[in-house]
Amino acid sequence: MSSDLKSQIEALQNEILEKKKKLTELRMSVPERVVHNYEFTTSTHQQTTLCELFGNKKELIVVHNMGKGCSYCTMWADGINGVFHHLIAKAGFVLASPDTPEVQEDFSASRKWQFPMISTKESTFTEDMGFQNGKYHHPGVSTFRKDNEGNIYLIAQAPFGPGDDFCLTWPLFDLLPSGSNDVVAKQNLNSRSLFQLTNNIAVGVTDYPNAVEFYENILGMKSEQTLEKETKFSMSGTNFFLEESTENNTFFEFAVEEFEAAMNLLLENNCVITKKFAEKSVMIADPYGLKFHLFEIAK
Repeated sequence: MSSDLKSQIEALQNEILEKKKKLTELRMSVPERVVHNYEFTTSTHQQTTLCELFGNKKELIVVHNMGKGCSYCTMWADGINGVFHHLIAKAGFVLASPDTPEVQEDFSASRKWQFPMISTKESTFTEDMGFQNGKYHHPGVSTFRKDNEGNIYLIAQAPFGPGDDFCLTWPLFDLLPSGSNDVVAKQNLNSRSLFQLTNNIAVGVTDYPNAVEFYENILGMKSEQTLEKETKFSMSGTNFFLEESTENNTFFEFAVEEFEAAMNLLLENNCVITKKFAEKSVMIADPYGLKFHLFEIAK
């Protein structure tokens, strides 16, 4: 590379950095405005509000996602998932999409997403924030702050798209000889088979009270939800469902797009259905020791 070309590249890089700083300043100069405390349903079927999404933070990041049907929005979310633990150290975070909670719950498990999700299907939130025009949703992000009285203010917004600062893949693709023009975002994490391993693990235990104490206080798992005979823990992006049982067992989970095809393949290879929850949700034992839940992702 000639010194002149190298100088041009460095000069342009510096110019872009300066323009990004200026863009940040312009975004932050937009007057903040009070927003309504919207109500949502989470992907785990809980009712929540915009205020509650802040958690114990004073700032909140909301990513506007177009839903399961957009593979590009999924690629953006996959990238965010990798830095989620960094984001929540500073602010509350949630991904909002028009999908139903059922679709969100199944799809996020198949992607191994750690972040919380809310359904905006029954809300005007996305439209009010400027990321929905009629039935069409636009990807992007909105940030908010909350004052001591619980008032919520919209602070800044940005759209998502190829070449932006919110998806790592595009600038890396642009450094390749072929560039990023022919990029096709892939939907499944595992392209080798029908089965997508989720981030859910069920643990059946005979001594439930002491097991709950052990996983929470000794191993340091975070208790997310407690029912009469089941506690949901989370740790490093994996969910552990601790259940009272007549025997100690550990179950993994696989999600599939086509349940019948996957089920036929398993039965042909000597797997056994040990429990049936629904038409497309069963427990399986394979011939070699692995036990797992198999379900079809909600469409």
